[in-house]
Amino acid sequence: MMGRRSLRLFSILLLFLSTFVAAWPWPRWLPEIDALVVRDQSSTSASQTQSNTSPTGSQSNSQSGSQTQSSSSTKQQTSSYSVETDVKTIVSGGHTFTTTEYQTITPAPATTTSGGSSGASSPTFDPSLPAGAITLITPAVISGPQYYKVGDNVTFVFGYTNVLATPTAVDILATCTANQQMYTMATNHKVSNSTGTMIWDTGEYQATALSDPLLTETYTLIIYDAASSISATAQAGYLAVYDQYTFGMYTPQPYTPLGQFQCATCSGAMSDMERMALTTALGMSMITILSFTWFVCGWGVIW
Repeated sequence: MMGRRSLRLFSILLLFLSTFVAAWPWPRWLPEIDALVVRDQSSTSASQTQSNTSPTGSQSNSQSGSQTQSSSSTKQQTSSYSVETDVKTIVSGGHTFTTTEYQTITPAPATTTSGGSSGASSPTFDPSLPAGAITLITPAVISGPQYYKVGDNVTFVFGYTNVLATPTAVDILATCTANQQMYTMATNHKVSNSTGTMIWDTGEYQATALSDPLLTETYTLIIYDAASSISATAQAGYLAVYDQYTFGMYTPQPYTPLGQFQCATCSGAMSDMERMALTTALGMSMITILSFTWFVCGWGVIW
């Protein structure tokens, strides 16, 4: 009987103590409870950690960072991608929160080189490749320089070699070093196939070129990409400036009958000065011969 009372009294005392201890605050001389109780993060998936992001972590992220956490289709439309920059773990009030910070990066446009005939950006080819060149077909270079009469049609046929970025048009010119003049044969001459043909009507050009007419001189043919310039530096795969062929042009003279023709630099007759000089030379020669003969015979030098 006494044992049962003692057991009951002990139970009541234990219940009272447990209630008192549960209501009592955490002693200051013990370690912090947050340092003792930490939730295991190894089993938490990436989606769960992002759903448990605290308001503090969301405030630390910028507006661009929140946009990069949208769907993959949105990232593809904006042509940008997100990069994880930092992961923070916050322990507060017995709970553990994980926040992830992102940075939105928009890739820069690809490096290109301007110089294509279309005016748009064009790719850069391997620098070890040769530059494009013009090959003159007509007239044949091996036949030497040709001479054309001003007033006739002059035909040039040319091809392209090692051209990877084919121009849409070329400019064709002729230069003369005698008067430092540049003559335009064609501008924006369309490139339609692997060869090009240019017919220059020199008669029509001469009729309209009153200030700079064609001279009887030697000319240099120049062909280059219309979207480039005459002084452009040769680049791999692009058409380089062609200036390797020279040709001559002459202006015909009006017809003169043979009886009226006079050659300013040639004549079969002697001038008066030339006749006087010849007469003087012959006279001195005769005087010298006669004087020498009289001297020899008169003084008896020869027996």
